[in-house]
Amino acid sequence: MSFIMVDIESDGPISGDYSMISFGAVIVDDQLDKTFYGKLKPISENYIPEALSVSGHSREETLGFDEPKQVMAAFEKWINENSNDRPIFISDNNGFDWMH
Repeated sequence: MSFIMVDIESDGPISGDYSMISFGAVIVDDQLDKTFYGKLKPISENYIPEALSVSGHSREETLGFDEPKQVMAAFEKWINENSNDRPIFISDNNGFDWMH
């Protein structure tokens, strides 16, 4: 089994109404050298500038990010190539990160 630490950034407090705009993941092992980073185009027209500012990206930048379906397919491939057996996802803020 592989532990995968994930952290997301979004442009608002709840999924559906707002968008996950980026996320990173790392396989938790001694090396910490298996990483993934994705930037996703917003799926909603709603956003809160203060929430978005945490990511360091402007709304205009996020509109040029990759299609979410492509990013998630690449993440699935990365998981399959880098995890041993069953992946276990962890986060330092499960209530927020896993909502998205």
